[in-house]
Amino acid sequence: MAFPQDLLDSLRRAPDAIAFEHGDRRVRRGEVLDLIGRFAAGLRAAGVRPGDGVGIATGVTPEGWAAQIAAQTLGARAVGVREGLPPAHLAAVLDGLVAVVTDAERPELAGVPTLPIGPELLAAYEEPVPCGRPEDLGWVVFTSGSTGVPKGVTYRFDALAEFRLEQRGPVPEGEYRRFLLFGTLSSAVMVLHLQACLLAGGTAVIPEGLPDFPWILPRLDITAALVTVPRLYRILDVLREEKVDLSGLRTLTVAGSPVEPGLLAEGFERIGPALRQGYGQTETGKLTVLDTADVAKYPETIASVGYPVDGVSLEVRDASGRAVPAGVSGEVFARTARSFAGYWRDPAQSGTVLADGWVRTQDVGRLDERGFLYLTGRSRDVVIVNAVIHYTGPIERALAAHRDVDQAYVVAVPDERTGEAAHAFVVAAPGRTPDPAELRTAVAAELGEAAVPASFAVLAEVPVADSGKPDKAALRALAR
Repeated sequence: MAFPQDLLDSLRRAPDAIAFEHGDRRVRRGEVLDLIGRFAAGLRAAGVRPGDGVGIATGVTPEGWAAQIAAQTLGARAVGVREGLPPAHLAAVLDGLVAVVTDAERPELAGVPTLPIGPELLAAYEEPVPCGRPEDLGWVVFTSGSTGVPKGVTYRFDALAEFRLEQRGPVPEGEYRRFLLFGTLSSAVMVLHLQACLLAGGTAVIPEGLPDFPWILPRLDITAALVTVPRLYRILDVLREEKVDLSGLRTLTVAGSPVEPGLLAEGFERIGPALRQGYGQTETGKLTVLDTADVAKYPETIASVGYPVDGVSLEVRDASGRAVPAGVSGEVFARTARSFAGYWRDPAQSGTVLADGWVRTQDVGRLDERGFLYLTGRSRDVVIVNAVIHYTGPIERALAAHRDVDQAYVVAVPDERTGEAAHAFVVAAPGRTPDPAELRTAVAAELGEAAVPASFAVLAEVPVADSGKPDKAALRALAR
């Protein structure tokens, strides 16, 4: 089935059901379908053709999502354009676009014409019929650019047709009855969950203003939500001090980076079976899930990131590219029909990640005999001290295991004496005061003296990037 035919069919089946809710506003599924048809007609009239690139520079609105689906219906390449991008990043995102859909009148963006949402763009209507060929690019999702200019992760239409909510088994009925939609429509994982909600007949609930976790969940009767690790930690901070009724929550997926095992165990205890940890990448979609049932059956898996979801194969390989047995660490490779097609206009980088249908995740880990994945670091997330490589992941875990530490992050910074030096930042556990001498001892005991960071700093909270992940670029700046 050509993408996005399944979404169009889902909207047609129940035209009077509510698709989006934002405060007092209710948008029915039939109205969303009408919006898609009007955007398709408006984009075609503006000269958009199959294979063209169309930017979506809107807030989190029904119109923004409808514009994206309309562009893809025409066989065009939809590209999310986030607010506040620095000029170099914006230029990379706008590269190759013929137009950008915007919320309101605004001048062209770096020479690319803008199409404001309004009566002129939405005047006509055409029945939306998917035109994209399976081998054509239908979506480009740009990374945060925390390591330089953002990379454009491209998806072909045949991969988009396979984009479902990756689970182990079918999605339970009612799980996505009310999904909390916030952040940005340029997030692949957020859009994936939104589409899962709509395909399941649910309602996407858009909060007014920034979501105040965890109180927003019962207040808006949310059954499904997606959070990053720093936001989970803030939720736990609240739940330690007061009771919040989360009994209506069916699934709270935490993604973006692994959760420290002790805090994940606390999350399972305080939030319950709705909490699950997901591991994946923009390039692959979700790869594994860990839930309370896994840990109840196999307690040691609390230190893992879970078991592969349906349609995913994982291998751990050594430096020569050979698969290694269970229990042996190496680089994690993934294979899935949902994987990306390559990086936008960067065949060299694409070639280092894609090989024979497999995606090189650049994460280091091991599989146990049951198939659960344990991450031990990132092949890129290293610090090289006196020509010796140290993965930052194990150092962070050694610090996070200390009783006085709630969160730990380690970054590499150039050093005149050693080439690079590791610098550690920790967030204190409630009511505790980390002692740098004790932290040094803890790392040395776990990993040896050579792995001990050159400095330690205690932060009230970790800076967070636009992607919702810990902002290691900001931490490197602090270290300097």
